[in-house]
Amino acid sequence: MADLHDRIGVVGAGSWGTTLAQLLACKGYHVDLWVYEEELYQSIKKTRRNNIYLPGFILDANVTAHNRLEDVAGGHDFLVMVVPSHVYRSVAAQMLPFLAPGCIIVNATKGIENDTLLTMSGIWRDVLPSADFAHVLCLSGPSFAHEVIQKIPTAVTVAGESMDLARTVQRIFSTSFFRVYTSLDKIGVELAGASKNVIAVAAGVCDGMGFGHNTRAALITRGLAEISRLGVKMGAHPLTFSGLAGVGDLLLTCTGDLSRNRTVGIQLGKGRKIQEILAEMRMVAEGVKTARSVHFLARRMEVEMPICEQVYRVLYEDKDPFLVVRELMERNLKHEIELA
Repeated sequence: MADLHDRIGVVGAGSWGTTLAQLLACKGYHVDLWVYEEELYQSIKKTRRNNIYLPGFILDANVTAHNRLEDVAGGHDFLVMVVPSHVYRSVAAQMLPFLAPGCIIVNATKGIENDTLLTMSGIWRDVLPSADFAHVLCLSGPSFAHEVIQKIPTAVTVAGESMDLARTVQRIFSTSFFRVYTSLDKIGVELAGASKNVIAVAAGVCDGMGFGHNTRAALITRGLAEISRLGVKMGAHPLTFSGLAGVGDLLLTCTGDLSRNRTVGIQLGKGRKIQEILAEMRMVAEGVKTARSVHFLARRMEVEMPICEQVYRVLYEDKDPFLVVRELMERNLKHEIELA
């Protein structure tokens, strides 16, 4: 198990990976941070700043940047994975030869793989020996990187298959401003964290179209119902969706100005095309790719998710958002609480 004398590896130096590296370093851990971009790696080494993804902050001396993945993946008994979902499998496969037996892996990426429709933990189940999969946990909840690195009070959840391991991760990450709760519902926490990004795109579309607070409140509430239906069908605990990884993260991402997914939606609502919006973005809006995954996952599981379905149509079939709103509002009337 990791303690204050161990080194922790953080794989991925985007805004969230850099923030988690900084949080751990400030607690006294020696953190090895894998930086994919050569330009960013050199910049962090020279200036101790991540000027691409998190400008304005100086990294603690306990953070050491690396450009070779094996230098971070190997020699650690505790790793944090924070790479985009569309490259997650590739990076995990490259790490595999270097992983220490029994290494704890904390997934902090929110997404569902397009081809396999697996969560990030599901990808590890594919690539890891079965005995080591129990050491994979996920960290999720309402947590904008820009606020966490400023030590603004934040609460999140860590979920795993072992309460002992979850408590270990809880102790390692918890600080006076970053409170970590534990959960045994890994699939629920992951599905909630990934799916809420799709609803956030929809919330942004509504804002971009000039709708008001009524619309946003209805969208968030019905979006939560969709996410919960999918999660429960896949074996998640219903109460997970009323917690931090569920409604907490959904509220933040659908309303916060720092939300990349909401920002994409706002531009769509103003009539812009997704290709030109993404061309202007350096950071990843996970909801765009996850919309495709959720669309096909809902079909596979035979779960009705009309908001997520319409987000998919807007993103991948260029459907008019005004038509989407009309179709959603004019669907067959029904009871609000759908009991199995």
